[in-house]
Amino acid sequence: MVEAIHPRMDWREFLELCKPKVVVLILFTALVGMFLSTEGFVPFRAWFWGLIGIGLAASAGAVLNHWVDREIDLRMERTHHRPLPAGNIHSRQAVAFALVLAAASMVVLFTFVNALTAMLTFASMFGYAVIYSMFLKHSTPQNIVLGGAAGAAPPVLGWTAVTGELHSEALLLFLIIFIWTPPHFWALAIKRVDDYKKADVPMLPVTHGIAFTKLHVLLYTILLVIVTIMPFVVMMSGTIYLAGAVTLGAGFVFYSVRLYRSDGDRYAMKTFGYSIFYLSALFAFLLLDHYARIFIRTFIMET
Repeated sequence: MVEAIHPRMDWREFLELCKPKVVVLILFTALVGMFLSTEGFVPFRAWFWGLIGIGLAASAGAVLNHWVDREIDLRMERTHHRPLPAGNIHSRQAVAFALVLAAASMVVLFTFVNALTAMLTFASMFGYAVIYSMFLKHSTPQNIVLGGAAGAAPPVLGWTAVTGELHSEALLLFLIIFIWTPPHFWALAIKRVDDYKKADVPMLPVTHGIAFTKLHVLLYTILLVIVTIMPFVVMMSGTIYLAGAVTLGAGFVFYSVRLYRSDGDRYAMKTFGYSIFYLSALFAFLLLDHYARIFIRTFIMET
């Protein structure tokens, strides 16, 4: 593909490469991981530099994903207008930008946070930009399941940024996002199945059909609801979180059932949209419950 440089290229083109909406969700789940890791105040150094470092790494991974997928994006209706396939940014510029972001991320995390968070962040970035984008995406219909580990890392990174160590509760947050990823992404893949066929990407609805994918969206959603009860079971969270998790989970199951029983892709985007709201709200309930319990314990001790 011949790449042209758009004469009016500006910073907004580079910002688009960073997938800012995705990065915001990543940073939110990382922030929740930070606050859940302690009953006290999160040190400014940990949350400020931690979020900057994690955000830079997430942005670097997104830019590299754009670069790897530039030929595929050109053939897909949903993505042909992105900066690289549209010719607004040259591929060499994108790679250089990604490397700068990645290097800055590592400098920030190693210098101002801790080595464990830096190493885990690098592993997550490498897993998404290289293992998933370059290999898994093109080799197996289970690509999003296997590659979901990279996207599930942010709350763990937030936790280690504060504590400097891994904890089973942080891994439970990882598990929640890991199980959430397939029904979230497959709902979109159902809607965009023709695009993936055109680009020769073996997404599940391409290789196994839409009906098969709908069933797996429903099964993963049910599994997700079960997994989200675990923070309450292990006493990581209390009744406020439980009520939120059950209510939100019922909504996700409702959308998944509607998708499963409908014809074609009728409810695919509604399910996809709800899945984003679901994850954000679920982590908000984790945070609300955490500080409500701290407040209640403090109130009881003082009285």
